[in-house]
Amino acid sequence: MGTTTIANRKSQARKVVKGLKELYPEATCDLPLSNPLALLIATILSAQCTDVRVNEVTSTLFPKYPTAAHFAQVRQAELEDQIKPTGFFRQKAMSVRRTAQLLVERHKGQVPRSLDELVKLRGVARKTANVVLGTAYGIPSGVVVDTHVHRLSYRLGLSDEEDPVKIEQDLMALIPKKDWIWFGHAMIWHGRRVCTARRPACSACGLRAFCPRRGL
Repeated sequence: MGTTTIANRKSQARKVVKGLKELYPEATCDLPLSNPLALLIATILSAQCTDVRVNEVTSTLFPKYPTAAHFAQVRQAELEDQIKPTGFFRQKAMSVRRTAQLLVERHKGQVPRSLDELVKLRGVARKTANVVLGTAYGIPSGVVVDTHVHRLSYRLGLSDEEDPVKIEQDLMALIPKKDWIWFGHAMIWHGRRVCTARRPACSACGLRAFCPRRGL
């Protein structure tokens, strides 16, 4: 990427941040926020599943298993039955149980405040770690890159990359650190409500004045 392109992208990023702040000043995570453990488990369950469905499942799941020790001790089949509506429930149940066991063994049942420690847990990649650190602890460890942020980063001209980690690196270089936590959630909100994958509502989009509409 040449210097001119970097300058252009920084200018574009400032427009996107300003536009999103006008549209979604209070953007935040749509998953349960009662405590870091609940957010961690909910984010693991959210893979290939809507937040609405995850919230439905966890509304009864968390009262039944309130601590990491509870999740660590639950039988695989029992947890599978509890989380089946989220899809891929066998793999998710294994990830939740193993993550809970590691929390008990290594962190006294508490969710660590370090990205390096979080990504060592089963089923936890950078996206999940960024969600937990940013939303539960207010730590701007990076920018959450899910399918919506991936799509919008290209459409809005902020990144040419396909790999989520490389997209995140591009965004971290363009977006002020103080906005990292909010920005990821605002992009997700915009991706869900307006800039959808198949039929983006361009005519009703608050960012249309400066959106290059790449890929459309």
